[in-house]
Amino acid sequence: MSKTALITGITGQDGAYLSQLLLDKGYRVVGVVRRSSHNEKIDHRLRWLGIADSVEMVDGDLLDLSGLCRIVKDVQPDEVYNLAAQSFVKTSWQQPLLTGQATGIGAANVLEAVRLIKPDARFYQASSSEMYGLIQEPRQSEKTPFYPRSPYAVAKLYAHWMTVNYRESFGLHASSGILFNHESPLRGLEFVTRKVTDAVARIKLGLAKELRLGNTDAKRDWGHARDYVRAMWLMLQQDTADDYVVATGRTVSVGDMVNIAFAHVGLDPAEFVKVDQTFFRPAEVDVLLGDPSKAERALGWKPETTLEQMITEMVDADLARHRSQLV
Repeated sequence: MSKTALITGITGQDGAYLSQLLLDKGYRVVGVVRRSSHNEKIDHRLRWLGIADSVEMVDGDLLDLSGLCRIVKDVQPDEVYNLAAQSFVKTSWQQPLLTGQATGIGAANVLEAVRLIKPDARFYQASSSEMYGLIQEPRQSEKTPFYPRSPYAVAKLYAHWMTVNYRESFGLHASSGILFNHESPLRGLEFVTRKVTDAVARIKLGLAKELRLGNTDAKRDWGHARDYVRAMWLMLQQDTADDYVVATGRTVSVGDMVNIAFAHVGLDPAEFVKVDQTFFRPAEVDVLLGDPSKAERALGWKPETTLEQMITEMVDADLARHRSQLV
């Protein structure tokens, strides 16, 4: 008999790729979506992957515990993936209380709904490498102390420790994936990788003349979301719940990532890139480098897509998007 998966944040990048993975494995996939006056636009990532008609959508909100309980009761999921959040770091300084509620309390609400209604369901929490912040070790593993440097990271840390607490207090099969930066053609334009690849495409096509960025010296461990959702699924297939770092083990500066994108279209970034202080963070996270050895050992997981392949895929997708609009 096929399994049922309930996904919050199903319309985001990770939700779309995870849905595709689970559908390919024969799951029934149900997504929680907030009601919007523009519902016809919310499933564009699912439509990009050609799976919008294969998933079920239910109205819900992470801040409405009674509604979440109703959803869990109606859907009776075998697996619950909490991917929903206010997920943009910059916005978290502008909306710290909203971020705390949606990203932190929201996760606790989903855990509580599972505990009350379907305690045998397996739960996944989307934790973040941003929780490491001001890094305490050169390579960050599951044992590295956290030092969050943004309201987003603080909220994620609350959700992370609540997941641990529900696992240890109530015996839930609840795991957290401490995911380092993961990108794709489905990434939002507000995130730096997609901001870069979209700008490169527009510059190549003569639709833009420059790309303004903040701290190009910041270094990140970037992987492909398609690889990382596979790790999420693998966590919930284990006999025992646990927490895992999901990363490539390679760190690259924003500037080097920019060079890869411009090189793909044969342009010199020095002619187009401008550093703009308005894009700097109030408290910067200078370097993140994950140690995925536990996930490799326990889950048999390894990333399959290199940074160069991913950036090339993203530039090509943005070129195709803009060319289609020029016709």
